[in-house]
Amino acid sequence: MRVNQEAVARPKGITTIARGLLRSMRPKQWTKNGFVFAALLFDGKLFQWGPVISSLIGFAVFCLLSSAVYLINDSVDAPADRLHPTKRNRPIARGDVPIPVAVSWAALLAIASLAVAFAMNPGFGIIGLLYFSSTVLYTFVLKHIVIIDVLVLALGFVLRVGAGAVLVAAIRFSPWMYVCMMMLALLLGFGKRRQELVELDGNAGTRAILSEYSVPLLDQIISIITGATLVAYAFYTFSAPQLPANHSMMLTIPFVIYGIFRYLYLVHVKGAGGAPDEILLSDRPLQITIVLWGLAAVVVLYILPQG
Repeated sequence: MRVNQEAVARPKGITTIARGLLRSMRPKQWTKNGFVFAALLFDGKLFQWGPVISSLIGFAVFCLLSSAVYLINDSVDAPADRLHPTKRNRPIARGDVPIPVAVSWAALLAIASLAVAFAMNPGFGIIGLLYFSSTVLYTFVLKHIVIIDVLVLALGFVLRVGAGAVLVAAIRFSPWMYVCMMMLALLLGFGKRRQELVELDGNAGTRAILSEYSVPLLDQIISIITGATLVAYAFYTFSAPQLPANHSMMLTIPFVIYGIFRYLYLVHVKGAGGAPDEILLSDRPLQITIVLWGLAAVVVLYILPQG
């Protein structure tokens, strides 16, 4: 503990601060903002330059917004993070980035990204503001309320999907996709909570909210959400009126089943799940499954007969 305190007190150079800021922005977690592209794909506008460019800018906006939230979160959690076996190495907790610098950079990122969002589309700006407000509220209040903490995180994914729909002026985007995205986000969120609890071996001293959970409870919740996610996606593939009338979208169901089961395997057998973004970037079978699912969806929506 004394070493960490000395590290915090020691002056840092500009290069160290810059690297620390970049790391604290968590670029690896920008993959979560890929949900913005859901409407682009499923509304049939994947090969239209206007919607593609708008979606790319929207993706960048959410990357900056989420990074601003990460900086605020790490600044608030710095004292607790210094007691955590791994989080104590975060740049802000370690003292590489002074908290006033982190908060100032977060404010700059938030203001700039929201300005771009409102300039692009007022509806997109409102969704961006709602996302930022809800995640900041999560940082200070909601993350301390059991179950609500994960529901708020899942809401963030739904807002990303909604933002993408606004940007491409989606007219064929099924409401079922919001349900599917919500269920998937809940699965990842509770899976993350489970792994965090396992890693701390039941000692939630550095994260009070974890004391409200137990592994058996989380396993039961994950089981329920897994079934709900698969059923919701299956219903989407053959009941959404925006999809081909021949129900060919059902061909993508096996990829979703394997992808979810693969994630559960990584959580329960390999002890992964604490960082879903790292799983996505490191697990080759899961990466291949996502690519194959995407290719299958493109073939069904853009190439096969729609009748």
